[in-house]
Amino acid sequence: MKRRALSWQIGMLLAATSGIMVTAPPSRAQDASDAQNPQDAPTTQPPANKSKAKTLKAMVVTAERREQNIQAVPLTVSAMDQVELNRRGITSVADLNAIAPGLVVIPETGGYTTGAQFSLRGQFVGNPAMYWDSTTGVYVNGVYFGKSKVDVFSLPDLERIEVLNGPQGTLYGRNTIGGAVNIVTQKPSGVFTGTAQAGIGRYGEHTEMLRMDLPALGKLKVSVGGRAKNQDGWVKTTSGSSAGSLGKIDTRDAYADFLLDATDNLSIEYRYDFSNAHNTPAFGQTVHSDILKVFHIPGIIVNQDRQTHASIDAPVYENLRTDANALHVDWKLGVGTIKYIGAHSETHYNNGLELDGSPINFAQSQETNRYRETSHELQYVGSVGNWNWVTGLYYFEDKGFNADPQEYFFGAAVFDPNLYWYGSRSRAAYGQVEYKLNDQWTITAGLRRTLDQKNVSRFMQAGGYTLVPRGTEASAGWGSTTPMLNISYQMDPNHLLYARYAEGFLSGGFNAEAQTASQVTSPYKPEKAKTLEFGSKNTLLGGAMRLNADVFYNRTTNLQQIVFTAQGAAASNVLNVGRSHTYGFEGQLQWRATNDFDMGLNYSYMKGKFDKYMQLGKNIANNQSYAMLPRHILSLTAHDVLLRTSNGTLGASLDYRFTSGYYRYTYQKVVVNPAQAVAGNTRIKAEGILNGRIAFSDMQWGKVSGEVALWVNNITNKSHIDNYIDFGPGFGNLRLAYYNMPRTYGVTVRVDW
Repeated sequence: MKRRALSWQIGMLLAATSGIMVTAPPSRAQDASDAQNPQDAPTTQPPANKSKAKTLKAMVVTAERREQNIQAVPLTVSAMDQVELNRRGITSVADLNAIAPGLVVIPETGGYTTGAQFSLRGQFVGNPAMYWDSTTGVYVNGVYFGKSKVDVFSLPDLERIEVLNGPQGTLYGRNTIGGAVNIVTQKPSGVFTGTAQAGIGRYGEHTEMLRMDLPALGKLKVSVGGRAKNQDGWVKTTSGSSAGSLGKIDTRDAYADFLLDATDNLSIEYRYDFSNAHNTPAFGQTVHSDILKVFHIPGIIVNQDRQTHASIDAPVYENLRTDANALHVDWKLGVGTIKYIGAHSETHYNNGLELDGSPINFAQSQETNRYRETSHELQYVGSVGNWNWVTGLYYFEDKGFNADPQEYFFGAAVFDPNLYWYGSRSRAAYGQVEYKLNDQWTITAGLRRTLDQKNVSRFMQAGGYTLVPRGTEASAGWGSTTPMLNISYQMDPNHLLYARYAEGFLSGGFNAEAQTASQVTSPYKPEKAKTLEFGSKNTLLGGAMRLNADVFYNRTTNLQQIVFTAQGAAASNVLNVGRSHTYGFEGQLQWRATNDFDMGLNYSYMKGKFDKYMQLGKNIANNQSYAMLPRHILSLTAHDVLLRTSNGTLGASLDYRFTSGYYRYTYQKVVVNPAQAVAGNTRIKAEGILNGRIAFSDMQWGKVSGEVALWVNNITNKSHIDNYIDFGPGFGNLRLAYYNMPRTYGVTVRVDW
């Protein structure tokens, strides 16, 4: 059955590819190597009898650590520039949901507003705790951000976002078994230019943004900017609560970027980013609780419908400050370029959570953590003749401290102190070499060797009784080798076929929140993924259409799975439970039908199954739900120029995103063990959200241009659950739901000079 399903997917791809080859118009005579050059990409070269404007803009990406046209990169990559980000209203992490095939982005468990959880091709980590590693690596200008507590997407000078599907274990390293997200910002130009933007919206929203490139000071170019956003929470609290509303946003972001072109061959860039937030978490609405039912407070304690008012008793807040520094040095040699990327960031974070959604003191916590990370990377990138290569050395370390006192059962159970200290160190050497056999065939091979070390220290008491003694410490190390092999065939300048094999791994570690010393000191092993992918990239209609498709099969061993422990304090432990596999189809379409109308479509079909899932010595794979793996993900966008005038254009954009239903957690599907949670209770239902925007842009006043835009998010005002917390039978089946925002709307004004 597995083989038939995978064969069917491969057959669909081959059939689609064959149809493309048959129906595609004749291509221009052009050396296939031109497709590797972003300046000479075929997407920018329409036939002579076509309007040059009726072509898609060439998209240059750095998915393989060097600039390439997106159609020349033999792997599944999605990319959006600033224009598309604005059209789709993407301003935060949560807005990235479904923008790429196979991608699910949900708010962090606990309703945190300063980060998000990623699932890419079904690879995910379900806990935002500091000692957990993500399955999707997030990089800003090549710098890895190890944790999710930074809203890096609110950068004022964002240039583009790239999403890479599948393990990226060779060039990007550990913790990319699902894929990687690249964030690229604009470089200082040395010319006095800038953008000022302001907007207002529902729930008292107001945003301000300013970005400026200053005139060059000799060989020094400088860019500075900032962004502020304020919005009232859409869930109002009772007068007795310390928080006026839940889901409130109050953020400030700023940056300064200095680029020194010291010589024709040497450039040095230093960038500083600052982020500060004083928010309130989203409302964790109680949708079920066996214990709280006895209080009989309808509409406040337990309610299945999205609520806009909450009666809570615990202090609720979320504060974050991040300071990030990055240094880039590029030194061009006679052959190739040596690059150094160094970075250091520190994050201070604290929050107060109400975990029962009621005015009754049943479950609450207050968390404080400190986190810092440092990385160094040395690369040698170059090309000679038919050879291209990327090699490098990498070092990363991070440290953190967490204090999380918790109170449950009306104060009968108080876990304080509840502390842990965490640290890790990673070293790696890697190389990837591409050789062009001839005008059609290219082979690429890569290898990375990584050595990881982690340590943890834990102290926990409950009501004065010691659960985990102070000084409970452990350390361990692991090594992993991750290869990659890619064979591509350039049929002509507009059609590329490829086959890719890649491996990746998710770091091992310790359960720093565990409630016994033996659980704390027992490490879990690295999770390993092996993926086979077949794909096709096609430029059609003289450059007016891009149609890409792929099928993939992924096998995971040493599978890391979350086990929620309701032993008094709420905590989640990681266990290596066995093996799993996933497979699917992904498609991407971009089409500029006329000079005034263009559209885009992303779609993915995915399935997954546990081959082995061990629990208490038994294989229960057939009764465990596969979490965070929607069968269907669809994204559809359209933009139409409605009116052109001598001083601007009127355009309208629509953005529709659909995700089919999926299990939020890996729980039992049928009740076999009454002491464990049931998967169906936290199943996320299918959802489709429609956003829209209409803008009058390209207004000119000399050298100044402007835009006025009206936007609406969640046009149909759909209500759905984004995330759950399920405390399980050990906590009286307390279950919290985090709903999406109701319809929002506003106006934004932008001026460029």
